[in-house]
Amino acid sequence: MPLKPYACANCGHWQRYFAPPPDCPVCTDTRNDLPEDGWRFLTVEEVRPMLRGHWRRLERDLVAFSVSPPLGLNGTGWLLLQPEGNIAFEAAPFYTDEMLAEIERLGGIRFLAASHVHGYGALWQLQDVFRPEVLAIQKEDLWLTKAFRVTRPYDEALEIAPGLVLHHVGGHYEGQAVLHDAGRRILFCGDAFKVDQDEAGNSTAVSTHKAFHKSIPLTPGEIRRYREVIAGLDFDTVCTPFEHAPGVGRDIALAVLDDQLRGPPGVRHIPIDELRRSAMQ
Repeated sequence: MPLKPYACANCGHWQRYFAPPPDCPVCTDTRNDLPEDGWRFLTVEEVRPMLRGHWRRLERDLVAFSVSPPLGLNGTGWLLLQPEGNIAFEAAPFYTDEMLAEIERLGGIRFLAASHVHGYGALWQLQDVFRPEVLAIQKEDLWLTKAFRVTRPYDEALEIAPGLVLHHVGGHYEGQAVLHDAGRRILFCGDAFKVDQDEAGNSTAVSTHKAFHKSIPLTPGEIRRYREVIAGLDFDTVCTPFEHAPGVGRDIALAVLDDQLRGPPGVRHIPIDELRRSAMQ
């Protein structure tokens, strides 16, 4: 019986299975909520007519892909336009034919990666369509890659192109990684940080957490690991799987982590003005 992709209707996680899967490993994990009405898994044929695809060109040759209405966690797929071959980091929950055609028009995809499972989206579609040379996932999260084939597992760091380096940070997920783009001065930070934004897209607060929905904090050791990696990286913008946040740079990120290290573990959405003041001290 051929394997088919199935998406969890609750969180959007894709698995290849010979029948609707028995459960979803993302939802059964404490970092996400279980579906209140039981399991429901969607086929590609069911998902395709549900969604409209969108993309927007941002500064620094960055393109953001998304869908509406929301599917599951409803993350963003980032496409980094590069002369030596485009890089896709994270993925939208699904790619319509129009979205795939736009990626093809922009030069396709040479390298593919993600921070952790909450950013996987429909990576399997991008791999199936564009056949990238590399699909890189940190080795601790391989057990969550049932929908696609990892071609480059790695340990602590992996340079996927000049100036573009994946760094293992763990914390939120055991295999979570960040992608540092030195040329663009962007940190694709996964869920190492959560940026609260208003309707106009202005960043209002920043937090860090083990589990966002449950407000479970990171341990001091996990915070120190984040700080050890991030202190050595130069950036003035962060991109989470959900937000594009210009102005949230290294000083702001370190201020969030230092706030956590000063007191008992806790999830605190720290106002951006407070973080700016701390960064200047």
